[in-house]
Amino acid sequence: MANGVENKLHIVMFPWLAFGHIIPYLELSKLIAQKGHKISFISTPRNIDRLPKLPLEYSTSITLVKIPLPHVDGLPENAEATMDIHTKDIVYLKKALDGMELELTSFLEKTSPDWVIHDFAPYWLAPITTRLRISRGFFRVINAWFLAFWGSTDMMLTGYTNPPPTPKGLMVMPKWIPFETKAAFRHHEAKWVVDAMQKNVSGVSDIYRAVATIKDVDVVIIRHCCEFEGQWLKLLEDLHHRPIVPVGLMPPSLDNSDNNGTWTCIKEWLDEQTKGSVVYVALGSEVTIGPSEINELAYGLELSGVPFFWVLRKPSNSGHMDYVQLPDGFEERIHGRGIVWKSWVPQLKILSHESVGGFVTHCGWSSIIEGVMFGHPLIMLPFLVDQGLNARILEDKEIGIEIPRNEEDGSYTRDSVSSSVKLVMVGKNGRKIKEKAKEISSIFGNRRLHDKYIEDLIQFLEDHRKMANGA
Repeated sequence: MANGVENKLHIVMFPWLAFGHIIPYLELSKLIAQKGHKISFISTPRNIDRLPKLPLEYSTSITLVKIPLPHVDGLPENAEATMDIHTKDIVYLKKALDGMELELTSFLEKTSPDWVIHDFAPYWLAPITTRLRISRGFFRVINAWFLAFWGSTDMMLTGYTNPPPTPKGLMVMPKWIPFETKAAFRHHEAKWVVDAMQKNVSGVSDIYRAVATIKDVDVVIIRHCCEFEGQWLKLLEDLHHRPIVPVGLMPPSLDNSDNNGTWTCIKEWLDEQTKGSVVYVALGSEVTIGPSEINELAYGLELSGVPFFWVLRKPSNSGHMDYVQLPDGFEERIHGRGIVWKSWVPQLKILSHESVGGFVTHCGWSSIIEGVMFGHPLIMLPFLVDQGLNARILEDKEIGIEIPRNEEDGSYTRDSVSSSVKLVMVGKNGRKIKEKAKEISSIFGNRRLHDKYIEDLIQFLEDHRKMANGA
């Protein structure tokens, strides 16, 4: 259908203001643009400027559109993404995004795209796209079980608002899940979720945003595949009664460039290590952990005796505070056996190196995909949102273990870190986990499989645009 120019799609992409969302949206944009379709990728000026440079092949197919972020009291100057602020201030970022409505509406009126593909935040978008006869897709950058955990939109409206949810209610498997699963929150996670579900300074709750963005959407696009926990996709269709189109896992491709010599330096150290002996430690760009948590993780890595490469960046939201202060003498004691890297790293290249044999991760879905596609067992330390559910599911699939924590406050100890790292990396029981991770990598890293999902998504978008159907 997409052979003629008249059949090419124009798609507007509008991700949430977090790079854990922005980058998958950009990757999906590139995959769609490769098939000859036009993308208008919308974000704020500073976020657009921080994107990886687009290859020349996309110079005519992807247009980066800057819409200024309105000033909101409580939001620091120049803060345009979650990585720029503390978790408690994200509500102000949501309020600021809501202020983009008028300029986004004007852009849609002027350009008349076929589709708007958006994230969870713009609850006000549906009436606009309906009036303009633009098809609307909700792209969820994380997996199917997190969305299914909350039930249908009616369940979200009634079950989580009247009466309001309690932590205890989120610590058990929801009654609408018809199969056995370990998906449930720990107490410390559930408390955070309950707080996040309350009406906030943006004027609405997160649960209301979720309902408004899913309700009456033309398609739910989700970063999932039928070959891994596919039963959740069928459950989503049963819950929401609308098309659920998996986009596959979108495994990223290795970039062979080394513009500033960072990779050359890292590779020299990795080359000196025994095959499969190094545990890679990275908790994402947006997880902020406090000094005591850093200390326990540091001492745990030291006690394990396992070679490690730890990416410990000072978050941009930390201001003048030093979030990377390590225990006294730590770096001297682990010299030669461990590396603490305090700036950006080419994570995919590190994970692809043969000396890496395990991954300590915060369980963000993108990081999980990157680790498992190379067959690495996971040592899991979840913090926010979907990460806890991810850890439960993946531990149940026996491709990783979760570092034990205090159920009430989420704290962990150096001993729990050390024992978990040793179990996976050098323990006899770790062999089964490694074998299972290798087995699952044949799904996560299967590029041909996931390319077919992209082709199927594009076919759906071509067949269901309102302008094309006259609907």
